[in-house]
Amino acid sequence: MTETELTETGAQGRQSARPAREPGARGRCFDAAVRAYLVRHPEATVVALGEGLGTGFWRLDNGRLNWLTVQPPETAAVRRMLLPDGARRRTVARAVTDHGWLDAVREPQRGVIVTAPGVLMRLSPPAVRALLAACAERFPGGALVFDALPRWASALARRAAGPAGGRR
Repeated sequence: MTETELTETGAQGRQSARPAREPGARGRCFDAAVRAYLVRHPEATVVALGEGLGTGFWRLDNGRLNWLTVQPPETAAVRRMLLPDGARRRTVARAVTDHGWLDAVREPQRGVIVTAPGVLMRLSPPAVRALLAACAERFPGGALVFDALPRWASALARRAAGPAGGRR
């Protein structure tokens, strides 16, 4: 989905090619993209990369989706303590770059949408390419929703995140 498409889905019927910049706009755009995918694939799995303590499941649950949060092990442990896993909501303790999390998607034939807000900008370009290729290969027909920064801003984000790229 392009930035324009993402902005359009979050604009509630108004077309806008501007990037969303007001507080909370990114989350609303991501939510709109997931909702649009769930209209076509109501029993899909939503994979939330680097969600932290995000509450997307409760905002977007249609009663039929499955939700998979992918977090580094130490963050996953905190998430599980505060937001315990449920029947349709699980936390996987893996780094985003450890593609073993792909195996945790139980029924990819029902549809898969992967969200990565603020994640790709903290990874090296080869790690981003590997992640995109792995998702495309494993989830044909799926969707990936992410945000992007200009190269100079992405380099600053990776430098600020440290040697592990902010994700382990």
